[in-house]
Amino acid sequence: MLCKAFTIGVMMKIKKPTGISGLDIMLKGGIPSGNQVILEGGPGAGKTLLGFEFLYRGAEKGENGILFSFEEDQEDIIENAKAAFSSFTQIDSFLEKGKLTILGSEDTKQYVQKNRDGNAYTFSSFISDIDSMIRTHEAKRIVMDSISVIKLFIPLILDYRSLSISLSSVLKRNNITSLLLIEKSRSEKEDVQYQPESYIYDGVISLFFSGDDLDNRIPTLEIVKMRGTDHMYSAVPYEIIDTGFNILLLNQSNLSDIGNQNKNQTTNPQSPVQTPVQTSKPQTPNTNNTNQGTTQSSNTPKNQIVF
Repeated sequence: MLCKAFTIGVMMKIKKPTGISGLDIMLKGGIPSGNQVILEGGPGAGKTLLGFEFLYRGAEKGENGILFSFEEDQEDIIENAKAAFSSFTQIDSFLEKGKLTILGSEDTKQYVQKNRDGNAYTFSSFISDIDSMIRTHEAKRIVMDSISVIKLFIPLILDYRSLSISLSSVLKRNNITSLLLIEKSRSEKEDVQYQPESYIYDGVISLFFSGDDLDNRIPTLEIVKMRGTDHMYSAVPYEIIDTGFNILLLNQSNLSDIGNQNKNQTTNPQSPVQTPVQTSKPQTPNTNNTNQGTTQSSNTPKNQIVF
């Protein structure tokens, strides 16, 4: 397997392709190996399915993966994945061979325990067991669905932050590349409030619905943060089809430079019409503008993608 590498100071770090082609283009090669990445989104955004595909693509490359679910049982996770991704014909084979391990709520509930006072919950052996399972399964990728549940059981912010730091340390020590799912109360990108996880972990990928029309919302993906690498900063629409996540990038010959198109971007009138990503309400055209021949209004927001 070929991986792209980049340099930080005197250290060389490997980029691990997710296997999701459009996402890897947005990441300019993949997630830096060993990074822990928050995958946040509201209900119906497809967080669990994206996490599953991340593990499935890893298994195809010979990288074992583990999915921890605190809410869904194993059977439901597998059935939902098969229903969504009918082309993923090796799911059963990967499960049988141990390339893909799914621990559902029936397995993870053992970690939720009352403390000695009986008035709070604790994840007593969670961190140590993860360390052990990583070695037992020779895992390279991990998905946790979702760490929002852990947060519910640990109301004290300092205790939750301490567990998060311990979890990050274990994953880094084992050079695990992971997606840690977080539930957002809204599906739209409004009134963003960053939580402690956004600062503790290495990356943040956000799934949300854009557009003002509630009957025609556009599923959108944005890489908010990724330590140790450059990446696209534009929000890009996506769809979930039988072959996996289809991230609808601009139809450009040099997609590796797509992240630089925020500057001096113009619309090609002969290019195929694509669904626009509206990052703000459309502005009324300036009727006093004498330069009517330009292809893009000067009122267009600087960071808006024009499809």
